[in-house]
Amino acid sequence: MPSTEAEADAVADVTALLRELAVGRADGLPLLFAQVQGDLRRVAHRERLSVQAGETLSTTALINEVYLKLDQSSLPPFADRRHFYNVAARAMRQVLVDYARARFSQKRGGGDHHETLGAAERVAEADDAARLLDINEALDQLDAVRPRLAQVVYLRFYAGLSDREIGELLGIEESTVRRDWLKARGWLHQALASP
Repeated sequence: MPSTEAEADAVADVTALLRELAVGRADGLPLLFAQVQGDLRRVAHRERLSVQAGETLSTTALINEVYLKLDQSSLPPFADRRHFYNVAARAMRQVLVDYARARFSQKRGGGDHHETLGAAERVAEADDAARLLDINEALDQLDAVRPRLAQVVYLRFYAGLSDREIGELLGIEESTVRRDWLKARGWLHQALASP
């Protein structure tokens, strides 16, 4: 349960907007994004910095890309807050992975050669993009065998939610979220260490 009255009101507002969106309210998605804008900006800023996106993929651009992905897809109505945050986290992951693929391709000769970067910087950027692609593949594998563990990773890493918030969304105890996080980290570490 939300710990403050303001958090409870925010949850109620998001829930109400999700219901309106489900019945076909045309401006539902823009209103929903306006309601969760602060959370999405915080998460998008952190995530774009973690993948060293630079200025070509700003925080606002990342949020806009997520919005466009959700607006242009033929998703069924969001069942609840949990469903929305799961879908938003996956959309953010897809945007970041697409960005990494483009960077990786460019750094490996798929695009123009930029003389302003030193060779070591180019290799480091390509390695970062390759690492993100490896993590994406490992997450897909985890999702196939342990979907709840993958959900915890999406919500924690991509949506930036706390253990308490994840527990509320998934309907599990906070201690279970922490155990799932440890299991997922161990599984991903092992998957990424394998050749």
